Amino acid sequence: MKRIVLFLATNLAILLVLSVSMRLLGVEPYLTAQGLNLTSLLIFAAVMGFGGSFLSLVISKWMAKKSVGARVITEPRTDTEQWLVQTVARQAQAAGIKLPEVAIWESPDVNAFATGMSKNRALVAVSTGLLQRMTREEAEAVLGHEVAHVANGDMVTLALIQGVVNTFVLFLSRVIGHTVDRVIFKTELGNGPAFWITVIIADLVLGILASIIVMWFSRQREFRADAGGARLAGRGAMVAALERLSSLNPQPLPEKLAAFGISGGGGSGLKRLFMTHPPLEVRIAALKASASH
Repeated sequence: MKRIVLFLATNLAILLVLSVSMRLLGVEPYLTAQGLNLTSLLIFAAVMGFGGSFLSLVISKWMAKKSVGARVITEPRTDTEQWLVQTVARQAQAAGIKLPEVAIWESPDVNAFATGMSKNRALVAVSTGLLQRMTREEAEAVLGHEVAHVANGDMVTLALIQGVVNTFVLFLSRVIGHTVDRVIFKTELGNGPAFWITVIIADLVLGILASIIVMWFSRQREFRADAGGARLAGRGAMVAALERLSSLNPQPLPEKLAAFGISGGGGSGLKRLFMTHPPLEVRIAALKASASH
C-alpha cells in the first residue's frame, strides 16, 4: 500500500511541476474538447513516468545517506574502516568500475546497500551491525554483492524499467478514463467527473500490476548480484554470508532503499509478488546449484 501511495504522490507532484514545462516544449494539452490527443498524452506520460524515476536516481545517494544517517569514509578512523575501504577498492578494480563512495551507518541490524546514478558515481554503505556480527569473509562477500550491483548497472536498469511501466500506467489510465467518460457517461465535450474518478482508480489498479513487474525484475537482479559477489569474494563466502543473514533475520531498509539492500522482507503467497528480493533460502539454493554447472 505504501508503494501505491508513493506512486500517486509522485504522479501528482510531477504533474504540478511539469505542466508548465509541457507547454514550453510545445506539447499541447492532451485533453481537448474533441477528446484525447494520443501523441501529446504519450509524451506527457513519458515525461512524467521517466521524470520521476530519474529524479529519484539523481538524488539517490543524497537520499540514502539522509535515510540511514550514513557517514562517508574520507579518512579511515579505525582498522575496520581501513579494511572496508581497501576491500571495496579492490573489488571495484576487479569489477572494472571507479571506487564508489564507501559509507557506514550506526545500526545494530545487519544490512548493506549500493545506490547511485551511474556505475562510476555510486555509493556502497554497510551498517555497524554487519561489521560486528559477520566474519570478514562474510562481510567481504556482502560487499562483493553490492559492488556487483554497481558494476551491473542495476540502479539505472531499475530506473529505466520503472520509467517504462510508469509511462504505460499514466497513458492507459487516462485512455481508460476517457473511454468510460465518453462511452458510459456520454460526456460529449471536455471531460466530466467520471474521467478523473476512473483515472484515479485505474492508476491504483495499474500501479499495483506495474509494481509486480518491477519487483520481478528486482528479484532477478539479486541473483545476478549474488553471482557477482561469488566471483569477487568466492562462492563459499557468498553462500556463508547469505546463510548468516538468514540466521540473523535482518530487518528491511527504509522503503526508498528496500530494493538496494542485501536482503528484503519475507513473505508468502501473493505477498511474494511484491518482494524486492527472493527469499534467502532460494538465493542460497541458486548459488549452490550454479556451482555444479
